[in-house]
Amino acid sequence: MPHSPSSAQRGRVRLARGASPWLLPTVAAAAISLTRARRSGRWAAAAVPATALAAGMMWFFRDPEREISHGRVISPADGVVQSIMAWKDGRTRIAIFMSPLNVHVNRAPLAGTVTSVEHIPGGFVPAFNKESENNERVVWHFDTELGDIEMVQIAGAVARRIVPYVSQNTKVEQGERIGLIRFGSRVDVYLPTGVEPAVEVGQTTRAGVTRLDRD
Repeated sequence: MPHSPSSAQRGRVRLARGASPWLLPTVAAAAISLTRARRSGRWAAAAVPATALAAGMMWFFRDPEREISHGRVISPADGVVQSIMAWKDGRTRIAIFMSPLNVHVNRAPLAGTVTSVEHIPGGFVPAFNKESENNERVVWHFDTELGDIEMVQIAGAVARRIVPYVSQNTKVEQGERIGLIRFGSRVDVYLPTGVEPAVEVGQTTRAGVTRLDRD
């Protein structure tokens, strides 16, 4: 069964694992500039953008608790459905575009066992571009009650680092946090043959909440 946070936990927002290389330097710079701003007008001027950048980083790397929905396949990402395409092998690919304003922690679309986590180097064109399929990406495969489920995390023009949280042979619950993409990016989910999508192009999704398949 998916883990459901308590009412107290649902009100909490933590910071995403893997945020430190970006977050710590900006917060440190803001703290230093604010401390020295009391004695120097030059530092006072620097404190404004430094503090704004630190606040923006903390917002970007937020990781809120979620009440995990019920359903065979749920969205692994916050964002907007960019495309729904039928694949030659009978599967259906749902591509979800994540803007820098979205939560970038991704979650398991189904419960099961991670059978592979493959990092593939590539380019860094904008995630909404068709050529982004050749970007840096991490390809996941899950052994689930629906069989093999493939999910792909794709880095964008700014996102140049994908951080998996779990490794091969790990058992995961539906909606469990499995990784982070830093900054704008895309996540693709392949529904198996016979599973119809319940979302439409342009629809907003929430990781762990929005159901992707139709009964």
